[in-house]
Amino acid sequence: MFRAILPAMLLAAAPAAAQTAQFQDTALLDTAVAQFTGKAIGEEGGARTAIDKRLKLAACAMPQLDWRGSFHDAVIVRCMSPVWRIFVPVNVARPAPAPAAVGTTSAARVPAAKPVKIIKRNDPVTIEAGSDGFKITRDGIAMGDAAAGERLQVRVEQGKPPIQAIAVEPGRVTLPGWAE
Repeated sequence: MFRAILPAMLLAAAPAAAQTAQFQDTALLDTAVAQFTGKAIGEEGGARTAIDKRLKLAACAMPQLDWRGSFHDAVIVRCMSPVWRIFVPVNVARPAPAPAAVGTTSAARVPAAKPVKIIKRNDPVTIEAGSDGFKITRDGIAMGDAAAGERLQVRVEQGKPPIQAIAVEPGRVTLPGWAE
């Protein structure tokens, strides 16, 4: 009789064991991102794709959502306890190309103006990262030219690999993922 009860007890205990290793439901995160952006997955302004269901994020009672940067090209979904953070890419509207005037040829079109480089190679720059309540800065040297919003390599310490940064204004860059 005991041997007949043991398998039933093990099956009953299996759901309890599974509950101790709970993971965040990615479908709920997809719904939260859709509500945050106001657009469904795949729509312009909405998430590009659903969050990968294979992610094993620790369960979070209250995920926080925020835009990444001023371009709103991704939604940052983070949990404060337990600590984790993911970026959900968003379908950003691309400006439509201007229609060509009637009777013009491609040779007669005016080329687009190149963006003005606000940081030049070997310029000293201040790298900033932070949010409400704190800011971290570090000095570095630009290893290339960059216009506002473009990425560039910055050397912060001799003998160490450079870091990637985004040009903000002359002499100032920020780390990718940190809002301006």
